[in-house]
Amino acid sequence: MTITRRDILLCSAASALAAGFSTAAFAGDAPADPILTDDGLYKEPWFLESFLVLPEDLEDAHKEGKRFVIMWELKGCPYCKETHFVNFARPDISNYVKANFEVLQLNIIGSRKVTDFDGQELSEKELAAKYGVRFTPTFQFFAERAGPLKKLEPQKREVARAPGYLRPDDFVAMFKYVREKAYRDKSFGDYVKALPS
Repeated sequence: MTITRRDILLCSAASALAAGFSTAAFAGDAPADPILTDDGLYKEPWFLESFLVLPEDLEDAHKEGKRFVIMWELKGCPYCKETHFVNFARPDISNYVKANFEVLQLNIIGSRKVTDFDGQELSEKELAAKYGVRFTPTFQFFAERAGPLKKLEPQKREVARAPGYLRPDDFVAMFKYVREKAYRDKSFGDYVKALPS
């Protein structure tokens, strides 16, 4: 049996739970409160724990039948906080996102090293600049497989992007737009207009 990095991270999470962390996040439909991290960002307990190697994270998500998305945040960003305390607080939204996506949270001015799809290792801040991410929160949705992304220009690796805060209904619509692959033949605006009222 081969032990994967995901096995190690899951084992670490299980150990943390055994050490006394609340399991309320896994009970019922009510989402758990976001956690305020040492770097001043709010984080959902179900966000991806990662070694920050994007091709591996995307491929792991694909193996689980999920899509991969990066959420860019900044300490003190009021709309980032609203995304956690309003959007992700709705069980229909958090349950949909958890079931269909792996969400990697990155800090737009962070210094952690991230390996991009082309193998380049950059700080979070440098990666944000490489992709032209200027607002928080920003959600970057990527193609289903990592291999082809290596040869593409950075902005062409995304299938959709949500720069800035989206109201809850539009927010969940963006995730459904990506999950349903509607980006192949229509804009997000057209997709939202076609939704039943």
